[in-house]
Amino acid sequence: MDLSEWRERIDQLDKELLQRLNERMRCALEIGHIKKQHGQPIRDPEREEALLEKLKGYNEGPMRDVAIEDIFRRIIAEAIYLEERED
Repeated sequence: MDLSEWRERIDQLDKELLQRLNERMRCALEIGHIKKQHGQPIRDPEREEALLEKLKGYNEGPMRDVAIEDIFRRIIAEAIYLEERED
């Protein structure tokens, strides 16, 4: 493939990633509703750390584990933000 084809492929992957991230946030919002109905806290630090460890275990590279952790910490923070502001 030439440069333009690689860039098109990346553009498509970026679009798919964005769609999946928004789907993940919609799931998080539903979980937030359930937690609120049951009087549970939105944040679950133990679950967050377990998730990060699981994701790093799935990582086959070339991304570094530290990058995976940074990215998913931001994703988790956004989910918490959305869950906390939902009524």
